[in-house]
Amino acid sequence: MKSILKQVVGIDVGSQELVVCIGVLSNSLTTSVIANGAFVNSPKGFIELQKWVEKLKDKEAPLWFVMEATGVYHEKLAYFLEGKGYKLSIVLPNKISNYLRTLDIKTVTDKTCAEAIMRFGLEREVREWSKPSDIYRKIRQLTRERDQIVEERTIVKNRKHAEESEAFPSKNSLKRLLDRIKLLIKQEKEIKKEISVLIAKDEELKRIVTLLCSIPAIGELTAATILGETQGFNLIRSRRQLASYAGLDVQEKQSGISIKGKASISKKGNKYLRKALHLPALCSIRCNPEFKSIFARLVSRHGIKMKAIVALQRKLLELAYTLFKNNCTYQQGYQSKEIVA
Repeated sequence: MKSILKQVVGIDVGSQELVVCIGVLSNSLTTSVIANGAFVNSPKGFIELQKWVEKLKDKEAPLWFVMEATGVYHEKLAYFLEGKGYKLSIVLPNKISNYLRTLDIKTVTDKTCAEAIMRFGLEREVREWSKPSDIYRKIRQLTRERDQIVEERTIVKNRKHAEESEAFPSKNSLKRLLDRIKLLIKQEKEIKKEISVLIAKDEELKRIVTLLCSIPAIGELTAATILGETQGFNLIRSRRQLASYAGLDVQEKQSGISIKGKASISKKGNKYLRKALHLPALCSIRCNPEFKSIFARLVSRHGIKMKAIVALQRKLLELAYTLFKNNCTYQQGYQSKEIVA
């Protein structure tokens, strides 16, 4: 007689809609789809989803909700499910995309993605998600807001330069652009001050930031960005996973002797981490003899400076995680010499 070992609700999260698939794993180790559904990504839709699942679920088998970490659109649902006491797992997008390629799916839709997430949850061992600390959530909000302000300031500065370069520049336009730049500079300073105050108030966070800032070229803002985007490394279990989460993992296409693509980073990860580490990587070449030596060695190997800089970005990120795990500060010669270029 068949019995159910596990049941999973796979959810493909969109900004407006939740596409859902519920399936089970039987004691014969076969998986089957029970039902598909779609709900609005709103508190009302969450309640309807809960009622739908409660009607369909097996009362005896363990139930898991599994979803991708899709920007910020999954967060409200995650907090709702966690508050209701359900077992929930949030999986990094690259894991789902890699798993999806192993399935015989010719047409990728929201429905097939939800089913793939469901099957992933049934076949793999998933880790239960726990609500992150509020301070990391606040830091992530502030660092992302600052990033947007810096981007906007760059755009306004470019517009100001273009206006000044015209044959007959408008004085009023230049004044408005200048006022806008001053406002953005003021707002950036306010955000950086808020981040510093948050760090100073929390002793544990202050301790971790001190560890990360012991790395030459890593400052308080970069450390805050790393911790905010990884929820204090709560999402991370290994250096390799961290590199993949940031989109700094290397991908290469090769088949026999006819197909050999160039190795490159995937960029299928957290863009804020990659962006936050670009300037520190450049700075590390100037202020850290070891990183300067690594950079020179990599450039001499393939002659591409940007490729070497990306390798240093990954190195800095992995080093920050190593110091966090080992609860120690940076020492010259501490890090591994192994670099993936």
